[in-house]
Amino acid sequence: MLKRLEFSGRYADYSLQKFQKDLLSGVIVAVIAIPLGMGFAIASGVKPEYGIYTTIIAGILISLLGGSKFQIGGPTGAFIPILFGIVLSYGYEDLLVAGFLAGILLILMGVFKLGSLIKFIPRPVTIGFTTGIAVTIFVGQIANFLGLQNVESKELFIDNLKEIAAHLYTVNIYSIFTAAICLLLILFIPKWIPKIPGPLIGIVVSTIIATIFYPTEVATIGSKYGEIPSSLPQFQFPDITWEKIVHLLRPAFVIAILGGIESLLSAVVADGMTNSKHHSNRELIGQGVANVVTPLFGGIPATGAIARTATNIKTGAVSPISGIVHGLVVLLILILFAPYATNIPLSSMAPVLMIVAWNMSERKVFYQVLKTKTGDSLVIAATFLLTVFINLTVAVEFGLLLAVILFIKNMSYHMVTKKALPNHTRKNAKVEVQATTSQYGCPQISIFNIEGPLFFGAAQSFADNIMNSIHYKPKVLLLRMNKVPFIDTTGNYYLTSIVKNFSKHGIVLISGLKDQPIAFIKQTGLYHIVGEEHFFDHTGEAIDYALLQLDKNRCIGCKRFVFNECTALSCAGDLQKVKKKNDQVRKKSLMTHE
Repeated sequence: MLKRLEFSGRYADYSLQKFQKDLLSGVIVAVIAIPLGMGFAIASGVKPEYGIYTTIIAGILISLLGGSKFQIGGPTGAFIPILFGIVLSYGYEDLLVAGFLAGILLILMGVFKLGSLIKFIPRPVTIGFTTGIAVTIFVGQIANFLGLQNVESKELFIDNLKEIAAHLYTVNIYSIFTAAICLLLILFIPKWIPKIPGPLIGIVVSTIIATIFYPTEVATIGSKYGEIPSSLPQFQFPDITWEKIVHLLRPAFVIAILGGIESLLSAVVADGMTNSKHHSNRELIGQGVANVVTPLFGGIPATGAIARTATNIKTGAVSPISGIVHGLVVLLILILFAPYATNIPLSSMAPVLMIVAWNMSERKVFYQVLKTKTGDSLVIAATFLLTVFINLTVAVEFGLLLAVILFIKNMSYHMVTKKALPNHTRKNAKVEVQATTSQYGCPQISIFNIEGPLFFGAAQSFADNIMNSIHYKPKVLLLRMNKVPFIDTTGNYYLTSIVKNFSKHGIVLISGLKDQPIAFIKQTGLYHIVGEEHFFDHTGEAIDYALLQLDKNRCIGCKRFVFNECTALSCAGDLQKVKKKNDQVRKKSLMTHE
């Protein structure tokens, strides 16, 4: 079984020394993961312990079953807007159902080998919604940072801004002081002592100061959410009905897609840092199993965490054991120190999430794409604005649709259909695009260079260009298609209409057709309509065949000399005149002699 799951290679040559490295990495990442897990849970609208449960269960399962040796799984900031919206709209119980369904979807995506398809999601879409999520998280922590009272969390960004503005008069100077201490330590501890996690030191120091000097002046996890249990909750299967499945399938799909994207991005980052290669489909299955099991213990959706995975690698991890250790250490800390977490001020958690938002915003890339003033700028701006002002689901759907439309539009410009002629100034009179007219080209043979994919976005303009150019009805239409990599059903339809139209008074020849186009037109029957004898590997062969089909009488006296053979064909008329004149003279001479 282990061999079938391809685990053996992940632990090849494993030793005690490597275990020591994994142990150290696991402990360090666990210490970082605890405040993040609680913070993400609180920002998602659920109790902080649910974030810890997710860190433990999903962290262990993702490392154990996933496709990356170094992946650290758990709750992440990217999920916050989605989960918060689900909690507000449906409630915590339905959030568990949505997470469970998302896990099943991720498993199916892995089983059907869809891991490679996620890479086709455009970068502007992912940057747009990631930056939008970062803004949402940052703004969502302003109330806790300032210690505002009676602020109700809303689903819409604008409503949250209104709530903050309406309660600014309740600013708590103690909360600001506590948050400032935590923020400064988060920023400067990594510079002073790189190996010590700044968020943990910031939370611990600010909590101690608040507890000693003004214990009743700031809101804490305990005052807001109650005491954190020091053990995992009991197994409980969520109440799933068909109505709930239909109701929650859309948010579950968004969770699955976002989880798949973020986990595979994290795995790619890990590959780059370690010169290794992850298994994308197995990673999706591992993520899916984790998200199926975690809700059974009250946990929220999880995915691969890029920052924690990078930390895991930087601290010396060599195998998935470090991720498993990270989950077990968090469990141990939960059992031993959970009661103390109730004293953590909410204003201490706010800077942690604000820094997370700042780091995940990809602001530099965002500005660079905007400055290009291209279709990508439109996609990234639309996705960002919709994420912030509507929701992530609408943003991703619209961003993908807009990206596809712009892609089709751009690809249609790459379809080039131009007349071509032999260039006698080049070696072998190479056929190429020239400034030709019907008065300059051959009146009996019309040659077109076709370049680019012949698909639904460009097929009609391709057909129009050809039909508008051959109104003088040449005898032969030669289509040079060696630069057409792809033909779809629409392209096949328009090509068929050209062939049928032209075949009423002439013949169509096609040269240089690639494997996909020729296989496709054989399936549709167009290959037989054109005729097997009218397909050629090279243009020269097609031209030789076309010259045999000409009306030789029309060539007599033609002075265009498009092809090398034109001189002989044109002068054939003069030879006939000389012969006719000689015959007449001979006939006169005979009559005279008689």
